[in-house]
Amino acid sequence: MTTDAAAPQLPEPIARFVTAINDGDTEAFVASFTEDGFVDDWGRRLDGHEGVRSWAETDAIGMGAQMTILSAEATGQGVSTRFSWRSRRFNGESTGIFTVEGDRISSFTIPPH
Repeated sequence: MTTDAAAPQLPEPIARFVTAINDGDTEAFVASFTEDGFVDDWGRRLDGHEGVRSWAETDAIGMGAQMTILSAEATGQGVSTRFSWRSRRFNGESTGIFTVEGDRISSFTIPPH
C-alpha cells in the first residue's frame, strides 16, 4: 500500500506501477504486469510484456510521464482510479481501471472519454 497519507490506498501492484512510471523505470513497470497482462489505451490494446514495454516507451516513461492517483475505488473486477497525468504526449485527467492477479497487474485500461 502507499505510504503517503494524502494518497488513496492502492494495492501493492498498482502502487509499484505508479512508482515505476514516476521513477522512469521501464523494467519495474513491465515487471508489475503478469506475463499475459495488457494495456488497453482508448481501445488500442498492447499484450504481454513486449506490448506493455512498447506502451511504456511511446506513451508513458519514454514521454517523461508523471502519474498521480487522485482517487481509487475497489470494484467487482478490480480497482477503478481517477488519475492526473503529465507528459510530453498527454496532460490531463483520466480514468484507469486495473485488474490485479496475485502480486501483479493483469490489465490496465484507459477507457475513451
